[in-house]
Amino acid sequence: MDHSASAIDFLPGRLLVRANGPLYRQVADLLRVPIANGVLAVGDELPKEAAIAEHFGVSLITVRQALRDLEADGIIRKRSAKPAVVTARNPSVSLSWNFKNFADMAAFTRNAQLTVKSYRREKSPVMQRHFGMGKSEAGYCLRSVLSVGEQRKAQITTYFPPDVGARLNRDDFTDVLIFRSVQKHLGLRLVVAHVTVRAEIADEALAEELAIRTGDAILTVEMLYQSADQRNIEFSVARHPADIFSITWDAPNDLS
Repeated sequence: MDHSASAIDFLPGRLLVRANGPLYRQVADLLRVPIANGVLAVGDELPKEAAIAEHFGVSLITVRQALRDLEADGIIRKRSAKPAVVTARNPSVSLSWNFKNFADMAAFTRNAQLTVKSYRREKSPVMQRHFGMGKSEAGYCLRSVLSVGEQRKAQITTYFPPDVGARLNRDDFTDVLIFRSVQKHLGLRLVVAHVTVRAEIADEALAEELAIRTGDAILTVEMLYQSADQRNIEFSVARHPADIFSITWDAPNDLS
């Protein structure tokens, strides 16, 4: 960077509007520009948070969330009472998910690819529990792997009740977001996803699929999708290596 100029002068000037998505994500994308093109080099300081907020006309909370996203990407390091510093020109291949809605789910899968391993009828206690099926009934199960570049980032197992699964086939799952393929081919809208996050340990089969070691920590995200009439349409279980996957969200203080 030309140190005769202020770092704020190198930030793109653009009007941010909520219709283009979360403001913090827009700020993060704009901050990436001078880093990616080398104007802000590794070791350079970003402008102060207050200066960034004033430049883009957003709140400090928005700026701090944008910086958390950049730090999760591995291209900056936040510092206490000091401006953040650039640590890499390009993001490391990792996954960090800030989710509050379906648009955030779509943003999370940007640059990812879904490889379908199999799609067939199966019996499972999972389907009995979530779809109210009997023990002798078989639903449909999609097994796939989510990748970013050459790195495998998640093993995904997705379950459907019999009447839903029968209307889908393996070639229908062309979207990296499975629920979006379901909506497209069935002509329905999934209105809510109930999310559960838990910890697991990789067994031998999972370790081989994700190219990790047996016994490594796994972060498992379960998502139960419901239609407008509150029917359970899809249940997905995504297992991620814990060292490259995190979930973040804002927790407002609603206590008096």
